Amino acid sequence: MQLNKPKLSFWQILHMNVGFFGIQYSFGLQQSAVTPIYDFLGASPDQIPILHLAGPVTGLIVQPIVGAMSDKTWSPKLGRRKPYFLIGAILCSLTLLAFPFSSSLWMAAGLLWILDAGNNTAMEPYRALIADQLVEEQQPLGFQMQSFFTGLGQTLSNLSLFIFPLIIVGKTGSLPTWVYASFFLGAFCSIASILWSMSKTEEMPPTEEELLVLRNEKRSVFDPLIEIFAAIKDMPSVMWQLALIYLFQWYALFCYWQNSSKSIALSVWNATPSSNEAAYSEAVSWSGLVNGWYNIVTFLVAFLLVGFAKKYNPKYVHAICLVLAAIGFLWFPHIANKHVLFFAIAGFGIGWASMMGIPYLMVIKDIPKERYGVYMGIINMMIVIPMIIQTLTFGYILKNFLGNDPRNAISFAGVLLIIAAVCTLLLRSKNENELGQNTSQVL
Repeated sequence: MQLNKPKLSFWQILHMNVGFFGIQYSFGLQQSAVTPIYDFLGASPDQIPILHLAGPVTGLIVQPIVGAMSDKTWSPKLGRRKPYFLIGAILCSLTLLAFPFSSSLWMAAGLLWILDAGNNTAMEPYRALIADQLVEEQQPLGFQMQSFFTGLGQTLSNLSLFIFPLIIVGKTGSLPTWVYASFFLGAFCSIASILWSMSKTEEMPPTEEELLVLRNEKRSVFDPLIEIFAAIKDMPSVMWQLALIYLFQWYALFCYWQNSSKSIALSVWNATPSSNEAAYSEAVSWSGLVNGWYNIVTFLVAFLLVGFAKKYNPKYVHAICLVLAAIGFLWFPHIANKHVLFFAIAGFGIGWASMMGIPYLMVIKDIPKERYGVYMGIINMMIVIPMIIQTLTFGYILKNFLGNDPRNAISFAGVLLIIAAVCTLLLRSKNENELGQNTSQVL
């Protein structure tokens, strides 16, 4: 990529990231609406983790491959990363339109696989785009802008789960009619926001030397896989440290997303889908509002974290945010007053704002510029591998050690986040080592 990047205005950075809004609306539906849909279609509590296997597996396969391919792509009309935004958004929108028509548990699970493939295809190049387009001093703003749109998109998706059941009643097929409205709105947001960003963003072209390399390079279907394994072999040590943090962090988050509505139903309404379907539906609706609130907190604090990350070491910012999220999770399942849930989940909102941006600042300086795409894909592998481990193991843990009680799953998530915070404090990057050496020399 060109070395002399121009500084972009705030509004240029905002327009560049609008597409992240639609992607995260879709992820918000996956987090808050898919588990209740599985419940409505007859899934048992210990089946829920394995039914969510689609997200991590497709992320593991799709994101690093798309990252490696986008590093080697250049289209004079579409650019380097934008072709993948468009393909992913189209696939995502079509699947969101189809999802409410699920007539069986396994049909819904199959569509979730396709939906996740589309989301991951669109999302992976977005991380690399920030590194491509922005000078170093603007990268914190770029990554936290994505955190802002994560909060905004997921807020809208969760509010739709609260508002639509109030105004759209009855059933259509096997599911409540409001599910159709939420997913149809998601389909529109996914494609419209990506098209907006594509129309407002012009990617920096490669240099003549880079174009020559791209044109003369021999290609095969195995090239992305070869590049992924080569990049893992050469991976900076700080990324291995990040992988340990992510093991605990993302295992915990999957525990929360799979069990939040069920925990609220038990702690506040003392209801399950089989014991009191009306009360459980009310709990699902309220969980949409609660999750919407933590995403509101996310986009309110996202830009504040930019200042903290610039002033202080990003790892300290992230560790503190993880602790706040952990406190919220440990408190959450013991709350019987539905309004108090908002105070507990605010801690996760702050943690989520950090998770979506700050870790990239912890490692971006150690990543070679020509490998931004593939390494952003590998970072996503660090996210989805813990999720795969969670989907394969947590059903057994929940059933045999946590009493098949979703409230205990939330507490378990809180403990894991504390462990992740400790691992974050132990992280040591190359740039941090250089800073320490320079300080010693001065002294």
